[in-house]
Amino acid sequence: MAEKSCIKRLQKEYRALCKEPVSHVVARPSPNDILEWHYVLEGSEGTPFAGGYYYGKIKFPSEYPYKPPGISMTTPNGRFMTQKKICLSMSDFHPESWNPMWSVSSILTGLLSFMMDNSPTTGSVNTTVAEKQRLAKASLAFNCKNATFRKLFPEYVEKYNQQLLSEKLAAEQVSPEPSQVENSSLMLERVPKSVGNDVKRVDAVQDRRKAKEESFPTWMMFLLVSIFGIVMALPLLQL
Repeated sequence: MAEKSCIKRLQKEYRALCKEPVSHVVARPSPNDILEWHYVLEGSEGTPFAGGYYYGKIKFPSEYPYKPPGISMTTPNGRFMTQKKICLSMSDFHPESWNPMWSVSSILTGLLSFMMDNSPTTGSVNTTVAEKQRLAKASLAFNCKNATFRKLFPEYVEKYNQQLLSEKLAAEQVSPEPSQVENSSLMLERVPKSVGNDVKRVDAVQDRRKAKEESFPTWMMFLLVSIFGIVMALPLLQL
């Protein structure tokens, strides 16, 4: 059971976050356990994490704020191991450096800042920029498969649905509609018929011309033979 001072402090911090949200940070307590908080860090522009949404948990001890919380990340990110506690100066890895004045907002702001760094620590991993960018692009889809995430962060689920809709509309604009494809097919089917008819007409005309050309020399030959015969017969007639 959490101490009354702990519950009072966390309730106060949640009201403060609702009143004055922190840039790139969203955090909410579990409806069933105020000691378990869920957060989303939005990747900063100009970093490999840009466009990413990183979901994780903070588990506070019942002695908070006099003892530090444990912090873990659920979304694959390329910087920290998933489902493993992250070593920070403001986490339960270093109770000796914990300051009771720190709050949920300062913890998550520090986590986001440390995420942008490449310093190794317990729970960190080393990946390429391309891998971080790939994971950032896939992060929202990954998170929306989590039932707790969908329940606590419906605005991000709506954002994901909007992305899917935009991608669908873009795909429809690039790909022709079935009716257009069908019309194009019909046009292609009609073209050979008209061309075939034209070819037949041209062939018929050529055949007629050829027939005329073939019959003309025969007639001319008969005429020449007749004239030649008459000419040859004239001397005989004179005799």
